[in-house]
Amino acid sequence: MAETARYRQVAAEVRAEARAGAYGAGGRLPSEEELAARYSVSRGTVRQALSVLRAEGVVTSRRGTRRVVLAAPPLQSFAELMSFTRWARSLGESPGGRVVRQERRAAGPEESAQLRLPEGSEVHWVLRLRTLADRPVMVERTSYPPSIGALVAAMPPDTVSVSEALEHAGVLLADADHTVDLAFADEEDAALLGCPVGTALLRERRRSTDPAGVPVEWSDDRYLPGTVAFTVHNSLASTALSRHRTDSE
Repeated sequence: MAETARYRQVAAEVRAEARAGAYGAGGRLPSEEELAARYSVSRGTVRQALSVLRAEGVVTSRRGTRRVVLAAPPLQSFAELMSFTRWARSLGESPGGRVVRQERRAAGPEESAQLRLPEGSEVHWVLRLRTLADRPVMVERTSYPPSIGALVAAMPPDTVSVSEALEHAGVLLADADHTVDLAFADEEDAALLGCPVGTALLRERRRSTDPAGVPVEWSDDRYLPGTVAFTVHNSLASTALSRHRTDSE
């Protein structure tokens, strides 16, 4: 395997160990020399892998000391935060999804504003149920402009990742705005998620755009309480949002 690919594999394995608590919060990683021997790679490859983990917020380091595992949840890549499927797979979960209903309809005021379409323009609207290990955890309501909607409409109803399928069709997501708040389960949410009507759900509303800044989707995602949480990481260098699993039991 090429060194450029090998350092990513080393990063993935160290990341998995850190998330599994192998080193403990605040624990120190083995030295570069020890890691190089463990994975049969050069110290340069180890340094590349550790640079990736430092950028993700998994580890930190000070001059003259070993890398320390951070207690905070690791930051996620843009792709993992944008895609429920990629996020779930990154945690070793089994994601699922099925289309409950989809239709072409006239855009409402909010859809028109978010997708930058004249009010009353046609959009393709999809209601999907998302699962982890076959357990319902999220209801996803997404509106697409006509050109993107035509691609989504042609996908099998049990497509696990719409974003991956769109990528394969040449549609790339480059930017997104996220708003996280609470919503209360309506009858449809309650029936799909198996919760009482009026249950407080964690809601993420998201508008995604392509590299040219053209809106690709506007989504309203509602999660069962106790299944996920969102964390914002602030620093002088960057601000990032991450999503992580929580236990409801």
